[in-house]
Amino acid sequence: MKFTFKKEGIENAPKKYVRIRLTEEPKSARRQVRDSGVTWLEIGTGPRTDVTRRKFLLICRTIIREAKKQKCRNIAVQMSESPFPQMDAMTLPELGSRIAENFTMADFEFTMFKTKPKNGWDNVEEVLICGDTPKDMQKGFAQGAIIGDAVNACRILSNTPGGDITPTTLAQAAKDATKGLPVKVTVLGKKEMARLGMGAILGVAKGSTEAPTFTILEYKGGKGAPMVLAGKGVTFDSGGLNLKPTSGIYEMHMDMSGAASVIHAVALAARLKLKRNVVGLIPSVENMPGNQAYRPGDILKSLSGKTIEVLDTDAEGRLILADALTYAKRFKPSVVLDIATLTGAAVSALGLHASALLTRDDALAETLSRDAEVSGDYIWRLPLWDEYEDRVKGEFADIKNVPGGSTSRYGGAIDGGMFLWQFAKELDCPWAHLDIAPRMTSASGDELSPGAAGAPVRLLLRFIEQWTS
Repeated sequence: MKFTFKKEGIENAPKKYVRIRLTEEPKSARRQVRDSGVTWLEIGTGPRTDVTRRKFLLICRTIIREAKKQKCRNIAVQMSESPFPQMDAMTLPELGSRIAENFTMADFEFTMFKTKPKNGWDNVEEVLICGDTPKDMQKGFAQGAIIGDAVNACRILSNTPGGDITPTTLAQAAKDATKGLPVKVTVLGKKEMARLGMGAILGVAKGSTEAPTFTILEYKGGKGAPMVLAGKGVTFDSGGLNLKPTSGIYEMHMDMSGAASVIHAVALAARLKLKRNVVGLIPSVENMPGNQAYRPGDILKSLSGKTIEVLDTDAEGRLILADALTYAKRFKPSVVLDIATLTGAAVSALGLHASALLTRDDALAETLSRDAEVSGDYIWRLPLWDEYEDRVKGEFADIKNVPGGSTSRYGGAIDGGMFLWQFAKELDCPWAHLDIAPRMTSASGDELSPGAAGAPVRLLLRFIEQWTS
C-alpha cells in the first residue's frame, strides 16, 4: 500500500480514486454511490461524538476492508479536518501513524499458499491523502506504514504451517527479519543448550525429530541496561503425550506467535533506529509425542538449577520460557517481558479482545496498560498474589508445571504466570508475563483478515519507545 498526498480537497481528487465519505449512519451502512461522475464509498460510523480512540482504529480498518470488498484499488480520504473531535488530543504524527498502521494491517491477507487470481489480489494499492497534511503528519504516515508492515510480517510468520516452520527455520526467520539491520543474531543448538544446562527446553524437545534452537537477537541502539523480550517459540504443539483433542490441535502452528512478535519487535526497533538497547530471546521446540517424548511424572532440571515435576506435557511453553528467563540474567536487564500463547484459560477468562498481563510490579503494570491503550494491542491484568504460589510447589521436585488435582482447571492463566514467577523472581529487575493466547488470531469485529492477529508487536514497540528504568 502506497500513501500519497495532495493539498487540494477530496472533491478535486482524480476520477480514478474512489472517495471515502464517513457518515453518522449506523456502522452497518456501507455503499458505493455515483455523484457528478465520481464514485464515493460511504461508510457509517454512528454518532461522531461516540467515536473513541478504540473505535477510531476500527473505523480506519473498516475503510480498507470495505474498499477491498468493493474492489477499490485506489482510494482518497480527506485529512484537512478531523471528523472526530476525540482525536484532536492526538499529535499529528501520532494520528498519521495510527491511521497508516491500521490501514496497512487491514489490507493484509495471508495468500502464501494460494494461487494468484488473473486480476491479482483485491488489495488497496494507493491511498491519496487529500487536504493540507503537515510534514510531521506525513512522517507519521511513513512510520505507521513501517509498523503496519512489521505487524503483517509477524502475521505471515505465525500463519505459516508447522510443516514449514520448525525450530531451525524459525531461527532462520529471525535472521531474515533482521537482515541488513544492526541486530546481532546468535543461534544455540542442542549441544550448546546441553552444555549450558537448559534441561527444561531439551526435555520438551525430546519427543520430536526436529532439533530445538535458542535464538538471541541483540540490538544496541542506545546506552544503559537492555530490555529483554522472551517469546515462546513452540512451532507446533501437539500437547505431547497429553495429546490435544481434535478440537484443540488445529492452529497450534501458531503457538510460536510470541516468538514471532519478539522477532519483529526487535527488528522494528532497529529499523526505526530507536535509541534503546533491546534483546530478544527465542526458545524454540516442537512438542510432539515421539517415543523419546518426556512423560507425565518426569522431572526436568532447568537452567536455574530448580527441578520441575511434569504433570502435564501440554504445559510446555512455561518450561521453555523458564530457561529463557534464567538466561536473561546474563544481560543484566532493566526489565524483562515474556510473551506467549500460554493458556486456553486466558481465553476463557478474557475472551478474544485482550491479552492477559501478570506481574508483581504495579508500576510496570501501569506502564504496560497505558501503552496497550495507545498502541491498540489491549491487555488486562490478572492477579499474581502470594495465595496462588502453593499451587505450583512440587511434591517430588522443587516446582510442578501445573497444580494437578481437582482444582487444576481453575485459574490456569494465573498458574502459568505463577510458575514463571518462580524463575523471574531471581531477576534483579521488573518482570511481566503477557499471555497472548486470546489475541493469537483475529476476532470477529476486528476488521482484520482471518488468522494471526500480529499481537503484541505494536505494544512492544510502544513499550520499547517509552520505557525508562
